[in-house]
Amino acid sequence: MSILAGLTDAFFVRAMLAGLALAIALAPLGCLVVWRRMAFFGDTLAHGALLGVALGLAFDLDIRAGVLAAALAIAVALWLLERRVEIPPDAFLGILAHGTLAVGLVVLAFLPGVRTDLMAYLFGDILSVGRGEVVALWIGGAALLGIVVFSWRALLAATVDPDLAAAEGVRVELYRLLLLLLMAAAVAIAIRIVGVLLVTALLVVPAASARPFARSPEGMAAIAAVFGAVSVVAGLLASLQFDTPSGPSIVVASLILFIATLPLSAARLAR
Repeated sequence: MSILAGLTDAFFVRAMLAGLALAIALAPLGCLVVWRRMAFFGDTLAHGALLGVALGLAFDLDIRAGVLAAALAIAVALWLLERRVEIPPDAFLGILAHGTLAVGLVVLAFLPGVRTDLMAYLFGDILSVGRGEVVALWIGGAALLGIVVFSWRALLAATVDPDLAAAEGVRVELYRLLLLLLMAAAVAIAIRIVGVLLVTALLVVPAASARPFARSPEGMAAIAAVFGAVSVVAGLLASLQFDTPSGPSIVVASLILFIATLPLSAARLAR
């Protein structure tokens, strides 16, 4: 299908609107994840989300509700156990990420009569998004963005300097939990678009690309939103032109943008 023909098709317009909602909602959250160096937290939540898919199918529940419940449960477990177990944090996250992913796949194997397209969950299926899902994405994205904006100062203070933030009365642990819960909600929203394996990339890469251009935290979030939107549009057009999978194409477009910003990032470090 040509790009011009695709732009007039309803399914392509819906995919574009869904991707843009996601890019805008994830931008400030991605910046907080980059500043806190929490990318692996996102991977853990994303891998655990597949367990939510399995449990949703096992108990005949809405898949999105199952993914959201699993991601929220994992976020709370991470928050509770991170400082209470004698295991290095990266090892603990790795165990939880791969363990929940494996349990999810085993549960799916035991479900009789279930025909599940795992590729749709692993790599996303943005082109099959319906009109109702686009509306839900914009409402969910707006709610997510509203919470981040309302809590921005406290989240930023707790991220940049937790000790100073605590001295100024910011409840650092509470806002750390809030950030984990927001990440869980973002994963649940984004999994339909780019899938389990790539959801963290769309969260982190636009924010990392925006860093060399930003003069303030708010500026970095705004630039990350622009880069995320450009990645969505470019990735979808490329998938249309070259008949490639849409979710990975969006992430590849985001990766190309990141590589293009590397010279500027290196120049800033050399000053």
